[in-house]
Amino acid sequence: QLQLVESGGGLVQSGGSLRLSCAASGSTLENYIIGWFRQAPGKEREGVSCISISGRYTQYADSVKGRFTISRNNAKNTVYLQMTGLKPEDTAVYYCAADPSGSYYCDYQGMEYWGEGTLVTVSS
Repeated sequence: QLQLVESGGGLVQSGGSLRLSCAASGSTLENYIIGWFRQAPGKEREGVSCISISGRYTQYADSVKGRFTISRNNAKNTVYLQMTGLKPEDTAVYYCAADPSGSYYCDYQGMEYWGEGTLVTVSS
């Protein structure tokens, strides 16, 4: 059974950077599409970014394009979300999730495994 654990969240000032990590156990991440999601207080969960199994295909929400970068290191069984130029509106709990469908591309559907989340707070 795949288990995911997020880390790297914290408090940062506006304009700052953080790198989130999504570490897997119980199975190898190389067989899964991985997505990052976030949920801000009082708002619905939204897809932030995803990466295909090969790592060749990525997708970003319009609100984070040019600021966030997703990557994967299958040897370390970890997926990363590098966040730069952080804004107060990026404040949320960030979750990683895994889709076992084996699709060539990635999207925010089909996620079957979820981590517990890591809190990112951006102060103005």
